Amino acid sequence: MKVIASTLNAKFIHTNLAIRYLKAYAAPEHDIEIAEYTINDPVLNIVTDLFAKKPDVVGFSCYIWNIEQTVKVIQIMRKIMPNVKIVLGGPEVSYDVVYWLQRLTEIDFIVIGEGEETFKVLLAALKNGSNADDIKGIGYMKDGKPVINPIRDKVDLRELPSPFRFPEDREHLSKRVTYIETSRGCPFSCQFCLSSIEVGVRYFNRDKIKDDIRYLMANGAKTIKFVDRTFNISRSYALEMFQFLIDEHVPGTVFQFEITGDIMRPEVIDFLNKNAPPGLFRFEIGVQSTNDLTNELVKRRQNFEKLTRTVMMVKEGGKILQHLDLIAGLPEEDYNSFRKTFNDVFALRPEELQLGFLKMLRGTGLRISAKQFGYVYMDHSPYEILQNNMLSFEDVLKIKQVEDVLEKYWNDHRMDHAVDYITSSCFDTPFDFFQSFGSYWDEQGWSRIGHQLEDLYNRLIQFLHKKEIQNRNLAEGLMKYDYLLNHRYKPRKAWWDHSSSLSREERSGLYSAINENSGLAGQAFSELGLTERDLYKHTVIEKFPFLLGDYIESEKMIPQDSYGLVYFDPSNNGKSSFYPLTMETTSKLA
Repeated sequence: MKVIASTLNAKFIHTNLAIRYLKAYAAPEHDIEIAEYTINDPVLNIVTDLFAKKPDVVGFSCYIWNIEQTVKVIQIMRKIMPNVKIVLGGPEVSYDVVYWLQRLTEIDFIVIGEGEETFKVLLAALKNGSNADDIKGIGYMKDGKPVINPIRDKVDLRELPSPFRFPEDREHLSKRVTYIETSRGCPFSCQFCLSSIEVGVRYFNRDKIKDDIRYLMANGAKTIKFVDRTFNISRSYALEMFQFLIDEHVPGTVFQFEITGDIMRPEVIDFLNKNAPPGLFRFEIGVQSTNDLTNELVKRRQNFEKLTRTVMMVKEGGKILQHLDLIAGLPEEDYNSFRKTFNDVFALRPEELQLGFLKMLRGTGLRISAKQFGYVYMDHSPYEILQNNMLSFEDVLKIKQVEDVLEKYWNDHRMDHAVDYITSSCFDTPFDFFQSFGSYWDEQGWSRIGHQLEDLYNRLIQFLHKKEIQNRNLAEGLMKYDYLLNHRYKPRKAWWDHSSSLSREERSGLYSAINENSGLAGQAFSELGLTERDLYKHTVIEKFPFLLGDYIESEKMIPQDSYGLVYFDPSNNGKSSFYPLTMETTSKLA
């Protein structure tokens, strides 16, 4: 019997952990072939590939991001493969089994909840031609009516075989994200989250997990993401795993965790700040809302003061990148309340701030009580809200404008210094900047076209001028600074206005002076020992509307024209270094 475990990932770099556990658990009785695709692959291409494999059974792992594409695949499959058994599993189909059985008459079975043992038992029945009626943990149609069998007991996670030792996966480890879990379940009851449905937390065998991580690193895995809902629920366990990863990590490997910020103990952060190599760890912290009433309504216990302490301690340590999440559309969070939430969290200046919109997931408490809060949401996945009794559709659209420019101008780190200055000095609050710019962006039709790097700079300048923002010349100077700081070679053509730059004669005069006496650009530059050819080929001299030396030293903004030489080091991947020019040099331009 030919069995395929398949799924449609959101991106090529993603991998599906669930189908690998199914494959590992079913062996050696059943040899399951894994077939992964993406939601961007043409449906007919997916069907054609599955058809060519000539399967007897195909199982699909279903989530909100892939269910609609998976439905299209199944409907075509059934037309051309009438005898294949089609089995669904995963969170999207586990919590509304009757709906999916009635909507998708093409399928044969749904595996409900944790699927390793259930799928193996089902395969045995299909292989032997025996009746599936008594198999626990499945749903199916019988005599035109949906049947849901009793749920199966949870498996002992300590006994699960490794899902990582398949030879066919080895060559892809360096190119894709590897997902790993050391526990299942969540101790919290957030009503918008599927994890709240499973009570309690169960752990895998720690020694097996460590062996798996050693294997993954030895075979080239670069990004390993822990999918535990709260990795730091146990202080002793988290410390043990952090210590292990610090001791045995392979350079170039990055580990990502979802942590709960307000329960992170200061001594754990102190340990990481002292011992973790920079860049080894990355934290994802769900804040969602700072509105106390909102958190109470969704049964989310959160101490924002303690969460802030955690984020700032981690930030001050400088070792760990942080990604913070917000959810727009939670109960009793209107536009102004969300504005406050945004500003509260942006004040922490996380490396990434993701602004998402509430999704009414099947099986969650919030979906069940949707009418209480006046929710209107999409009928099909991702079930994103359109409005509720506090947030109009117009408000939702406005916040989406914020999301658009936040992603481009903060999370992508194209101009950190400029955006930091603009949000803190040119607008009442950071949210007001992103909202104003986002609305302008939308009005210009830019949300419907592509963008080169230079376009992003020019569009922000156009906005600052259109709105006549005070001190926009300083913001533009910082944009120039960011551009040169992040560039990896001498720009051929500057995007900025020539009126804010040097004339050809001024630049030529400075180059001549520095070529004769490199010390005019400072001792550090002089020690580079650049030849005249390298000076002209790998450096640029620019004018700034603030004292460059003071800003580099302390980020102190003193409005006064100054000049700087930027060197793009070809021996260090073009990394740029700034050298403020001395008063002696720049006095030639007076």
